[in-house]
Amino acid sequence: MLVVKNLTKRFGDIVAVDSISFEAHEGEIFGLLGPNGAGKTTTIRVIATVLEATGGTAEVAGFDIRKNPEDVRRNIGVLTADIGLYDRFTARENLRLFGELYGLGGEKLEKRIDELIHVLDMGRFADRRAGKFSTGMKQKVAIARSIVHDPKVIIFDEPTAGLDVLASQTVVRFMKNAREMGKLVVLSTHNMHDAEKLSDHVAILHRSKLVTTGSVSEVLQRAGAANLEDAFIKIVGDDEAKSTERARELEQLAKAGKKK
Repeated sequence: MLVVKNLTKRFGDIVAVDSISFEAHEGEIFGLLGPNGAGKTTTIRVIATVLEATGGTAEVAGFDIRKNPEDVRRNIGVLTADIGLYDRFTARENLRLFGELYGLGGEKLEKRIDELIHVLDMGRFADRRAGKFSTGMKQKVAIARSIVHDPKVIIFDEPTAGLDVLASQTVVRFMKNAREMGKLVVLSTHNMHDAEKLSDHVAILHRSKLVTTGSVSEVLQRAGAANLEDAFIKIVGDDEAKSTERARELEQLAKAGKKK
């Protein structure tokens, strides 16, 4: 389970994440949606304890990111579009290295590596160096690397960006399988079409703020839209209109004050 409570992240005067709150549960794919620059990646980095929150907090599998960061890291796996494998290492050696970084070792780690090689169909290239892998092969190793410690929460940050159709399907299949296994899968993306097909619940961010959250059907009904892309445009458009109207009101008040 993931519980985000008034989470805020500032970089100097810039508010990257502005007091957002939402919940996501095991056995579902939760879409964290919004355009580039909305605050999605910063939110993920704070949840994963890569960045420290300025305000608020989050709990991952019952562990607070501020009070129990090491426990959080043991229960979370993050996959980004940046695959970042060690080219000189084989697929198996890459997995072993990251398993050891998570404190695993010995027979338990080797058994887990064998399991992942089987589940992700990596047998034919498991003992080959990663430098000559295709994009799809690298993506499979990256997925295995992110879950080698068997986390309860798996976060995918724009996981299909730059991938071909086959490599993208590898990611999609894994997300669905992870959901069936009772994991919480968080999909962070700006692609509303993919999110609508995969997500059970969503949270939509815009300009660092949470603008709506709920099941896909609830968000569509709330926006009076036929699909998530149209819902996003309508919700953000209404938000922009309110902001513009509020700015006009403040400007008029300021002018009235000057006249006095």
